[in-house]
Amino acid sequence: MAAAATTSIRMMGSPALVAVLVVVILCRSAAGAAAQLDVAYYNKTCPAVEQIVRAETTRIVRASPDLAAAFLRLHYHDCFVQGCDASVLLDSTADNTAEKDSIPNGSLRGFDSVAGVKAKLEAACPGVVSCADILALMARDAVALARGPSWPVALGRRDGRNSSAANCGELPPLQGDVNLMVEAFAAKGLDVKDLAVLSGAHTLGKAHCPSFSDRLYGAVSSAAAGGGNGSKNCTTDPALDARYAYRLRMRCTGGAGNDAADNATAAELDPGSCVTFDTSFYRHVARRRGLLRSDASLLDHRYTRAYVLQAASGRYDGHFFDDFAKSMVKMAAIGVLTGDQGEIRKQCNVVN
Repeated sequence: MAAAATTSIRMMGSPALVAVLVVVILCRSAAGAAAQLDVAYYNKTCPAVEQIVRAETTRIVRASPDLAAAFLRLHYHDCFVQGCDASVLLDSTADNTAEKDSIPNGSLRGFDSVAGVKAKLEAACPGVVSCADILALMARDAVALARGPSWPVALGRRDGRNSSAANCGELPPLQGDVNLMVEAFAAKGLDVKDLAVLSGAHTLGKAHCPSFSDRLYGAVSSAAAGGGNGSKNCTTDPALDARYAYRLRMRCTGGAGNDAADNATAAELDPGSCVTFDTSFYRHVARRRGLLRSDASLLDHRYTRAYVLQAASGRYDGHFFDDFAKSMVKMAAIGVLTGDQGEIRKQCNVVN
């Protein structure tokens, strides 16, 4: 391996080296853009930005506590697809299907709430605060309102002008194993610890049956999937606790993932604590009751397994809160647009 690496370095004119240099340049460019973010960015142009966002987010979450998870998820889904540029908020057009209308984003919520916060900021500071910054602030405030940690949010992101459903393959797959998850996070500059920590966001919210029905019923015959007389293969994922799987089958009965009732039915990611930010999610995963395959697979990697078991002990809640805050800061800097890049949208769902 070392010899091969040396050979590649010596091939000064090779396509391989050019590719390496391009990656290095892009990484430096991304790091430079992130460095332009500043917690004091709006101090002169919109000094009340954080108070306005916090007040509106507080009002919304107190009325609908489940929206805390929605705001956190919006920020996550935005940052993992072409960076934290609010592209997830853009509407589809006649000739383009946007991110929000992709299959992975079909259950995203909170768009109207974000639009409401944007309207408040436009009234106070017209054309100043980006939708990307609003997502970052609302995610932070939502976690804090759910009794989780808070952290300083560096600001100055600008909004992207493009959004394509085709790019949503960049999102970490819910049905993926831990190795796929590690690769997906590494592609965004996040390491295996960030994976273990940010998975803890699933202490909030729910998942719809199609997201995990394959773990309950295994493969479905082509006849069943097409509405014929085929039968389900009710092989439960061996990584899923049998009693927990039984309860889930009582809730999600379609199995094929195409039953209308199942599509509208959801299960708590952190049963009994899905509106409170805490470490109980890790206790469920440790007991083989992680709802999603990607969560369950955290037990299959030496580092993530160790982190799950430590968090599940209940003796390191403070450490997890600190870790989560740091990982969120890293995630919120992925692929940001700054300076004269992008724009400041007047409405978050359409370009200017």
